[in-house]
Amino acid sequence: MLVMVPMGFFGFLVKVVAVSAPAVLSPGPLTVATASLSVKRGWRSGLWVAVGHTLVELPLVLAIGFGVGALLTVGLARFVTGLMGGIFLLIFGLLTFRDAFRYTASSSSSVYGSPLLVGVGLSGLNPSFITWWVCVGSALIVEALTYHGFSGVFTLFAAHVWLDYAWLCLVAKTAAKLSGKSHRVLLLVLASLTMLFGLDFTYAAIRGAHLIPL
Repeated sequence: MLVMVPMGFFGFLVKVVAVSAPAVLSPGPLTVATASLSVKRGWRSGLWVAVGHTLVELPLVLAIGFGVGALLTVGLARFVTGLMGGIFLLIFGLLTFRDAFRYTASSSSSVYGSPLLVGVGLSGLNPSFITWWVCVGSALIVEALTYHGFSGVFTLFAAHVWLDYAWLCLVAKTAAKLSGKSHRVLLLVLASLTMLFGLDFTYAAIRGAHLIPL
């Protein structure tokens, strides 16, 4: 549990970044999906995935601030989001496999749909993401409310969300620089990882334990 002590504005921002960075930079389905999308769509796919992520994250943070976020971690909610998220990832992985074998440098991607919707889907259907905010992020939110008022919640969010944009755009830009056979190999690797996360989400929803120790 985070120790809540009074601190200045700058100190609070540093604390938010320090607590958020490990979660943002850890490997996960959103990072993998961003890299997959950027192979065909370029670095802007990372930007739009981040926007989609924000469309889920900001309401979640506000919900926790108003005291209703804990409802999202009850058994039924975790089961539904986990199962739907697992199915979403499995389908995304299969489509990525298909694109890998069909890939040509000049071909256009039509199987993934909107990076914005991918960002929304892989955020809203990720129980681990929701649990992190309810269990870890809520301590920061309470501190923001206690010492900085409700405006502190928006300050907290701003200090956190820029990491999402920076990381996802960096991942997308790096993956987009690859060419030729490297694209196909990358897609195959990412498809495998996506399906592995899909199996992990599905297994965790049904059995209550994760296959991937992350």
